[in-house]
Amino acid sequence: MPWLESAAFAVSIPSGCKVEPSEKIGLGNFTCEMIQRGCGTRSSRQYVEDLERLGTDISTSVSISHTSFGAAMPAKSMDKTLSIFADLIRRPHLPKEQFEDGRNVCLQEVAAIEDDLAQKTMNELRRRRYPEPLGRNSTGTFESVSSITMDDVQAYFKEHYQPNGVILAVAGNVDFDNLCKQVESSFGDWKSKERSVVVESPAIGGNFHIQHDSNQTHIGLAYPSIPYSDPNYFLARGSVGVLSDGMSSRLFTEVREKRGLCYTVYASMHTMKDRGSIFVYAGTSAERAQETLDVTVAELHRLTQGITQSELDRLKVSIRSSLVMQQESSRSRAASIAGDYFHLGKVRTLDEVTDIINGLTVERINEYIAANPPCDFNLVSLGQNQLEEPSGVSATSA
Repeated sequence: MPWLESAAFAVSIPSGCKVEPSEKIGLGNFTCEMIQRGCGTRSSRQYVEDLERLGTDISTSVSISHTSFGAAMPAKSMDKTLSIFADLIRRPHLPKEQFEDGRNVCLQEVAAIEDDLAQKTMNELRRRRYPEPLGRNSTGTFESVSSITMDDVQAYFKEHYQPNGVILAVAGNVDFDNLCKQVESSFGDWKSKERSVVVESPAIGGNFHIQHDSNQTHIGLAYPSIPYSDPNYFLARGSVGVLSDGMSSRLFTEVREKRGLCYTVYASMHTMKDRGSIFVYAGTSAERAQETLDVTVAELHRLTQGITQSELDRLKVSIRSSLVMQQESSRSRAASIAGDYFHLGKVRTLDEVTDIINGLTVERINEYIAANPPCDFNLVSLGQNQLEEPSGVSATSA
């Protein structure tokens, strides 16, 4: 992206929470926290100061599949920043004297989720939708994080921070030949080994109500979809876009605007390597929760009647707009490249994605919806009262 003055990279390491011991959920997140407390020749403080001098903005996250490190910076700072991250990923100090400080940070993250009732609802929904360990929440629980030891962190780092399966994606104003030489110099002698196979247990499934004394009610629905790697992914994406992309979408218009039932409602596609789901959320008052659920489910079922040309036209404009924005952001493009390579084993260009979007038609999307109607729901609610499930959604008591 030579027109930019910035560059960015994303490093995805296959050390997500699905590989954690079941009694130590949150270990990957804890390890990620400890890794950032000094590396190579740098103390914890020096590490932060050096990145700030380079103008580097960093981000870290732990998902089901990966621990991810991202950095965006002025293009001239790329070489030095990547060198620091090589130390971070390969030679962290993991200082014992800061271990309890790291634990406290992780416990604060657990507490934050407990206070975020919408996220708590959706975490429980994912736990019921996907098999164990694919439905986990990467922050863990108070009990699991409190049980983690320094030996656990060191062993997790040694086992999972190795190069087999690591993705490094770079975007922006970069000299690619020089970049390849630096990657070879920084990572070329990194020794790999086979990764352990994740064994899945059946999903909990069913529906669930979380009792909570609140004037608000949080509603989460999920139903099966397809992964990003599926050839029909963008047909499914089109149906969800009609439901939820923008203020002209069906859920926003029918549930929020016309009836004033809720303060927020949306649907989104969630994809893993080999499976996907559609997740729907609505936040409302306790008094209007049942009607909100009923109308939301009715809108999901109404998809089977088909979408219109005007809805598809609006959706195409929205997606093209997001692609234009991606062309202006090296960070966004680097993250997209990493995601493409993980899911597809290749990288789609923005022109390829544009061609796919332009090729979407009402007829193709409606055929997909007819063959794959919303069904087999999981429902999780959080609030004062358990809701009555609409047709096709059966309940499991709290």
